Amino acid sequence: MHKTKARLYGVALSMLATGASAQSLSQSEIDQLGTNLTPIGAEKTGNADGTIPEWTGGLPQDAGQPLTNHFLENPFQDEQPEFVITASNYQQYKDQLTPGQVALFERYPDSFRMPIYPSRRTVGYPQAVYDQVKETAGQARLLNGGDGVENVRPGSSFIFPLPKSGGEVIWNHMTRYRLNAHRWYMQVMPQTNGSYTLIKLEENIGYPEQMPDIDPTTMPNTLLFFKQQINAPARLAGNVLLVHDTLDQLKEPRMAWVYNAGQRRVRRAPQVSYDGPGSASDGMRTVDNFSMYNGAPDRYNWTLVGKKEVYLPYNSAKLTTPGLKYADVIKAGHINPEHARFELHRVWEVQGNVKDGQRHIYSQRNFFIDEDSWMIGLADHYDGRGALWRVAEGHLSFNYQYQIPGYALETLYDIIAGRYIALGMYTEEASAPQLDGTPPTYNQFTPAALRAAGVR
Repeated sequence: MHKTKARLYGVALSMLATGASAQSLSQSEIDQLGTNLTPIGAEKTGNADGTIPEWTGGLPQDAGQPLTNHFLENPFQDEQPEFVITASNYQQYKDQLTPGQVALFERYPDSFRMPIYPSRRTVGYPQAVYDQVKETAGQARLLNGGDGVENVRPGSSFIFPLPKSGGEVIWNHMTRYRLNAHRWYMQVMPQTNGSYTLIKLEENIGYPEQMPDIDPTTMPNTLLFFKQQINAPARLAGNVLLVHDTLDQLKEPRMAWVYNAGQRRVRRAPQVSYDGPGSASDGMRTVDNFSMYNGAPDRYNWTLVGKKEVYLPYNSAKLTTPGLKYADVIKAGHINPEHARFELHRVWEVQGNVKDGQRHIYSQRNFFIDEDSWMIGLADHYDGRGALWRVAEGHLSFNYQYQIPGYALETLYDIIAGRYIALGMYTEEASAPQLDGTPPTYNQFTPAALRAAGVR
């Protein structure tokens, strides 16, 4: 289908000599994959009242027409909301809302609303992914309750398809199926009156298994290479961030460098981890807020709260409509709900609490992870006093052409300050993300290449 082999976050490693816990799956449990369960571990059946349908394989590659410059037709463009949840009626839907969503209704009673559409279980993956998940199920093991993993075959994704702990669910998010990517997108941090400065970012992501000049066995702990360049505004243009991410970040921490265009020099950037400030974010997000959650999970104890039904931002193809103006989406307080789509889906809820002796500006995080994609759809973040502080939405959109989901937009709302950050939209850019172009080479991800990138 594609010449590029997908990098499926994962390499064989051992993080610590002790603390490993086997998942201990029986063959009868593994046999549920692809039968009673979907091939990656979701419940195949719908719910009792029919508001969540049966999974039947996801959208096919011909679900819509490819448009120019990698944009795709919205297969649901003619659908209308079945109903709208507002501040005046949210109480009757509270069982399917997260605390963060409730807080948004209470913070913005006159403007925040959630248009609810029919639930469409659109996510599916290539058969090779399904084959690998079943073949490797039960092999991976957590280390120290989730700080790391071992016994992971190179190139594996969804390494815990039948999770029995919160740490295993988190690792499914971090080992989800992905492709090399070259993308251009925006980031904004609106003031309380809605005004903002548009930040334009260019990003390249490469995975060793997909890069022609790398033998991945020579760098077994390398997870990915990430380069992010600021193209606008002029005062920030030319600044570049480079990250070499590792799976075992305790044994071999993430390596990061920044090129400052004003100083014209490259320097190491150890702050690009955990709760360090996100690039050009005005302090509105942490490094590990990116992609809803990333990086070493070792500062938290992870608890599997359970499964529930929640209204997730889902099938958000409206937010990928070519030509959609950012100004039509970015409004004071929160994004314009006219362009959002929420559907009822089953999620895994995982709670993270900062370990004794560790520190993080978020003392607690509650993640709500979509069962069909293992992607975090919603996240609540609590401050050091235990008060709800920031609420994140990952507006999932399914790229049926490449059979891979991603985020059309990520938002992180500061309930206390009344501001938010939004990033990832690309509808005013010349191209949608390129997922299967010319594979990147290692030379593109070296510190020596940063200066050249910044002065292009």
